[in-house]
Amino acid sequence: MANKKLVPPGLTYLADNITGRDNILGATKKEGAKWAKDIAFSENNDTIFFAGCGYQYSSELDTLMSLIRTIDKSPISTEMTMRLAGLQRKLGFDAGSIYRKVMTRGGEADALPLISAVKVLEKIGIKPGYLGEEEPCCGGLLYYIGMHKEFTEHAKSAYTRLKSKGVKKIIGIVPSCTFTLRNLLPDAVGENDIEVKHFCEVVADNISSLKLRFPEKVKVTYHDPCQLARSLGLIDEPRRILGAIENVELVEPEWTKGEFATCCGGGGGFEAVFPELSNILAVNRAKELIETGAEIIITHCPGCIMQLESGLKEMKVDNIKVLDLAQVVAMAMEV
Repeated sequence: MANKKLVPPGLTYLADNITGRDNILGATKKEGAKWAKDIAFSENNDTIFFAGCGYQYSSELDTLMSLIRTIDKSPISTEMTMRLAGLQRKLGFDAGSIYRKVMTRGGEADALPLISAVKVLEKIGIKPGYLGEEEPCCGGLLYYIGMHKEFTEHAKSAYTRLKSKGVKKIIGIVPSCTFTLRNLLPDAVGENDIEVKHFCEVVADNISSLKLRFPEKVKVTYHDPCQLARSLGLIDEPRRILGAIENVELVEPEWTKGEFATCCGGGGGFEAVFPELSNILAVNRAKELIETGAEIIITHCPGCIMQLESGLKEMKVDNIKVLDLAQVVAMAMEV
């Protein structure tokens, strides 16, 4: 297609994963759903928990980005490597899949934001369904990189699958997925009959009934994910939640917060096209955040977690943790 020829190879690789394998990494759906194997979800899909690619394939995504950054520093360009990967896949040989299987660390730790979020929802009286291997990719990246025709086709397919499962309400946790499902998908399909809320909205709505106490006194700072703050407008909600947790002191940069928060350098496939610049932005943002004196950096996006951890690693800072907001709430609830 003409527009596809204008898309950088790194983004084409990710787009082909979505259209061909229904997830951004091109992994199996079984691989993505394995985090939920020990969780008893509701069999009623009126309200579902939408896990999204970013969290379900977090370690695979981290592995892929590490590989891209390594290649970017080698004599072989990232662009050439991505073109080669696309050609190999067409020939039936997926080198990326083999690399993931060999290098991915895996384990329950990667799924903690998802597991924590479900436990929190259950604690506040919401037992959602989960589509597991049948959860469709939101396809948002297709829209963001200009492949609007492909996005519309994917959105119609995703909507049909959601409706066939009886879905009436979605609680999302990945900011970009939530924005895509809430704003972009209805425009693409011409229907707006599925209610979509982000996890932090649901928690903030129930904050008055919760007793939250972190295990120890700690200074934390909060990084606003671009999609959560700028696209969904969810700036106050995470801070209200943190403000309601006993033993947590929120310290923030003077002005690079909320809608003016500095980007971590991830999102929209940017890190796959400009890995060096992405890494510089990750280091810059991590530096701003640790200058607050915080012991924990809290954010609410799988891409931001990956980027901030990468920035800290680049700076050789190993005494500061990066946690998802869902993990912090779960710890404060003792669930």
